This record gives sequence, structure tokens and C-alpha cells, in this order.
Amino acid sequence: MHASDPDRSLEVNGSFTASYRHTLRFTTGVLRPENATLVDVFSNAHTSDSVATHSPGNAPNRVLAFLDKGVLARQPDLPGRLCDYAQAHADRITLPQPALTVPGGERCKNDKTVFDDICRAIHDAKLCRHSFVLAIGGGAMLDAVGFAAAVAHRGIRLVRLPTTTLAQADAGVGVKNGINSFGKKNYLGTFAPPWAVINDADFLTTLDDRDWRAGFSEAVKVSLVKDPALFDRISTTATAITQRDTDAALPIIQRCARLHLQHIVEGGDPFESSKTRPLDFGHWSAHKLEQMTNYRLRHGEAVAIGIALDVAYSALLGMLGWRQAEAITQCLTDLGFSLHDSAVQDGATLLEGLAEFREHLGGPLCITLLAGIGRPVDVHEIDRDLMLRAIDHLQAQPACR
Repeated sequence: MHASDPDRSLEVNGSFTASYRHTLRFTTGVLRPENATLVDVFSNAHTSDSVATHSPGNAPNRVLAFLDKGVLARQPDLPGRLCDYAQAHADRITLPQPALTVPGGERCKNDKTVFDDICRAIHDAKLCRHSFVLAIGGGAMLDAVGFAAAVAHRGIRLVRLPTTTLAQADAGVGVKNGINSFGKKNYLGTFAPPWAVINDADFLTTLDDRDWRAGFSEAVKVSLVKDPALFDRISTTATAITQRDTDAALPIIQRCARLHLQHIVEGGDPFESSKTRPLDFGHWSAHKLEQMTNYRLRHGEAVAIGIALDVAYSALLGMLGWRQAEAITQCLTDLGFSLHDSAVQDGATLLEGLAEFREHLGGPLCITLLAGIGRPVDVHEIDRDLMLRAIDHLQAQPACR
């Protein structure tokens, strides 16, 4: 071989890291002109990029807003308030057009034409990668809009305004976006950290009782795997929460959001490349139950059942004491969740969710169970007969307490 011949065995490797900043802010009255929370997250760059930094010499940041139709139905003045806010801060932000509406709930994730329409709107507004997409809505709507923002131009900055307890406590804080496809939950999607998340407590006041309740199953989940004191607090204030006592509820939502953010930024696996998924506790069956009921069960409701099922299985394994297992199911029912549903009785179909969960996460099966409150344990196989017994046990419990 001559010296000039290419070395066909040559291998060149390199590595790099990317730095992200995840901003979570809490406020009330985010669209009041005197409240600078929203305009500040558009204006303040998290990098040294001078294009992104607001200064008197820079043009206002262009912001295309998407609004959940469910939120619009409860707050019909919201588009006008957003326009008034932009006009009050016209030197810093500009709206290329009024807010566009998107169906809320799982419909926006099940119907791919909704995703296509969002992408088309981003295209038609001529947004660039230094523009912003603002998503105002529940968790499903944030997922769909976030996915479109993540893939348009390979990534446009996304600011989320979650409007439900579930989104403010959990879904809106994460770095995942996606839509449902091939009959599977979140089959298409991305990991794309938002530019910022702003939790405005005022949005929660217009929720119906069902949507108000939904987020607290995720609060129970994160407390069981990360914070026993939080679980105790939820248990003792469950009645006040169901009565929509904000003094009881808001600190729990904020604590849950903080724990979720902490897990992302300090857990060492923000994009879920490892097999451990503690924040998916109770979710293997929850995702399947949503599909089996054609999304009649909402995510938070399915998660409550999924938590109760994995708690019963943990107890049947001898990992978790029955007294703690009963305290957990009592907490869920005290919050107003029904742990009974006809779909749960179809154990054979429900157990198909184990394979789908493994496929979605990748690698060997990894299910989080409990050895105690605040003591998660990962297992890599499930005894199907014992899980069927857990299903029977759950369904044998009184429907209401």
C-alpha cells in the first residue's frame, strides 16, 4: 500500500456536550400588562447569542401563539388579552397574527391533520429559529404544538403556558413532545427542552372538577417515588384539594413541578437514554388504558388506576406492606379518583401494555415498583399471573370510600 492510499480501517471519533437551561416560573395574571414575566422570558437570552438578546437596537421578538380550544371556551377574552399584552410591550414582542386555536385533549394528538395544521401555520407566519412559539393549553395540546415547534426549522423556541393541574404539575414541565400514532401513545415525538415554562395559577380557576382533579394523580406518583413528606401532605389535604382550596392545592402543584424539573436537570438522564424511568411509575398500564377506552379515560384518571395496580402488585410480591398500599389507594380515592373501570377487567389486553411500554422505552423491560413510600425499585420482569391477581384485587375493592 502506498503512503497516499486511504487507510480503509481508519476510524474517527469525537464527542461533544450541549448545554441547556430549563426555566420554570410561577406567577398569577401572566397577561396583565404590568406583569413582565412573559415578556422577560422572550427577551432574556439563555446563551451568549447577541441575536437573541433584547436591547434597544434589536427588533421585537416574533411570537406565534397557539391556544387550546378548551381554554378559549372558558376564557373567550384570552386572544384579546394576549393582543393587548403584546401591544403594551410592542418594543419587545410582536405577534405576526392573532392566536390560532388548536383542539384540546387527546384529539390533537390522535389526528395528524392537527399537527400538519400547526406546522403549516408556523411556515405561513415565516418564523425563523430566533422566533418563538407560545403554547397556551393542557398537556396534550402542549405535546402537539411542542412537537411541531421542535421539528420546524429543526427547532423553534417554545414557551409553554400550561393551563391544567396535570400540565402545571407534570406534563408541561418535561422535555418531551409528541403525538399518538399507529394506535400507540406518543409514538412520534422528540426530546426538546422548552425555552421556558410559566405556571399561572389563575388558569386553574376555570377548570371543571374533572380536569382539576386529574393532575393530582401525577402529584401522588412523584411523591411516592421521590418525596414521602409530600405524599403525607397530599393525604392529609385530599379533602381540601377536592374542594378546590388553593391554599392546600397550589403548594403541592408547585412542589411536584419542582421535583419534575429537578429530576430532569439533576437526574443525569434528561433524554431517557437509560432504562430507568421512575417518573413513569404506574404508566405502563395507564397508557394502555387510555388506548383501550379510546381516551374516554383521561391521562390523570388512567395514571391513578395504574398507580393503584402497581401498588397492589408490589404488595402481592411482598415488597410493599399492605398498610402502606391501602394508604396509597385511600389517598387516590379521597382525591376523587375511581379505581374501577370496565377496561381494567380485560386483563389479557391490559397486559399487552407491558410489551408496548418496553418497546417505547427501549432495552429490556424496566418497571418501577415500590418497596415503601419514597423507595422505588426497578424490576425487569413481571409475573403475569400475579399481575392478574393484582387486577382482581383492585377491582374487588369498594368503588367509593
